[in-house]
Amino acid sequence: MLERLYPDRGSTTPQEVASGLRLGDRAPPERPYLALNMVSTLDGKATIDWRTKGLSDDLDRDLFHHLRTQADCVLVGAGTVRAERYGRIVKSEELREKRRREGLEPDPLAVVVSASGNLPSDLPLLQDPEQRLVIDSGADLPLLMARLREDYGVRSVLCEGGPTLNSHLLAAGLVDELFLTLSPKLVGGQAALTIVAGPELAEPVGLELVWTLKGGDSMFTRWRVRH
Repeated sequence: MLERLYPDRGSTTPQEVASGLRLGDRAPPERPYLALNMVSTLDGKATIDWRTKGLSDDLDRDLFHHLRTQADCVLVGAGTVRAERYGRIVKSEELREKRRREGLEPDPLAVVVSASGNLPSDLPLLQDPEQRLVIDSGADLPLLMARLREDYGVRSVLCEGGPTLNSHLLAAGLVDELFLTLSPKLVGGQAALTIVAGPELAEPVGLELVWTLKGGDSMFTRWRVRH
């Protein structure tokens, strides 16, 4: 269970909080609506030993998979795909049925941004015939978003990082929301990236808080970008 702290107090579950979001209804005319989903330590680090495994708990993983039921497309950078060994995006028939009830295809389109196009041949994501997949160079992210809208009918995108892709999306003004889990850990050092890595943004991106939840010692937050 999750404890809802803001805007109203009560109890909820990952399944409930990631249902009926209808992100596509918020899409602007020219591109999909895009939400980032990230987890970080309290000092902002996005990985421990280059993976998120040490940050996520069972509640976070449950919310992670339910958020995947809310978007037409899941976008991810090649480095994250390699490090996390991505497979089929929706992990169970129960979650695919939930997507159907939400009016979405049972499997979202998976889009991997890779400048080199170099993905391991044994990557599970490449082995599953049920998974629709697009590999893009990411050289022009606004063009990619327009193509997803026009060619694939995508109205909502859930981006799972990594930090460098997040930075480019934010710099291009393509991010509309952020789901951020705060893991009760401190890492320190300079090796691990924060959730937004790369050049400093031309202007700080302002966000407004939508909700805050607590589960165990972790905090689960949803933010909307002020465009």
